[in-house]
Amino acid sequence: MLAIIGGTGLYDLPGLVIDQRISGDTSFGTPSGEILRGRLYDKEVLFLARHGAGHRLLPHEVNYRANVFALKRAGAQMLLGFSAVGSLVLEVKPGDLAMPEQYFDWTRGQRERSFFGHGVAAHVSTAKPVSAALVGAAVAAGQAAGLAVHRGLTYACVEGPRLGTQAESHFLRQAGCHLVGMTNVPEAFLAREAQMAYATVGLVTDYDCWLDDPAQHVSVSGIFALYGETLAKAAKLLDTLLAGPLPSPEPEIRTALSTAMMTPDEAMSPAQRAWLDVLRG
Repeated sequence: MLAIIGGTGLYDLPGLVIDQRISGDTSFGTPSGEILRGRLYDKEVLFLARHGAGHRLLPHEVNYRANVFALKRAGAQMLLGFSAVGSLVLEVKPGDLAMPEQYFDWTRGQRERSFFGHGVAAHVSTAKPVSAALVGAAVAAGQAAGLAVHRGLTYACVEGPRLGTQAESHFLRQAGCHLVGMTNVPEAFLAREAQMAYATVGLVTDYDCWLDDPAQHVSVSGIFALYGETLAKAAKLLDTLLAGPLPSPEPEIRTALSTAMMTPDEAMSPAQRAWLDVLRG
């Protein structure tokens, strides 16, 4: 089943016929809000708004572990996120859609970034952090809908909530990053720990602040100038994706924990084995 995480501006899923509203805590705390389970284009999907109803959670306040765990517990095997991003290269323009395939973690350690620890040790490979199959399907859906979608990009995740300095923007460009945002880490890495295929559709809102022209520098008001139009493109891509056959998650993603675990099951408590069984499912 495909789970969809809505970012800025995407707080529900138009057209979703809701069968169930799933709420409640997880072993890792409370998710951002209720999960909607329903059908769209005759496909069963899950939906969760990353920032909660009314956009009440800042990026560093989102309980990414609870979100990913709750979606996995509800039956998700694939996770497609939507996020506002800034562009660090001229060719990826505001108003474009862009799908990162690599991540650069420039957060500051405030976020709980792994399900593991506190007596359960594992080291999951994230050399290829996204699902090429899911990215390919989303790009093909965009092309079928007449949309250009950039791919093969590197997303730098910063802590926020402040917008970055020009020095930081130039540093990230020199590090080889193409996009900058505040929400995809640790979300992408937690999805891999949960053995879920992950990809994100970036809605490009601005050129961050690396250009010399101050009029091009990111601001909240500037973000929303083009955002409605870009959000409509993202919705069109999603509609086209769901109208066709969805890809299968790669076997190496669905078995990521098989070579990652260090702690044997018999050394874990019943509660630890219970949440690990969800991740392994």
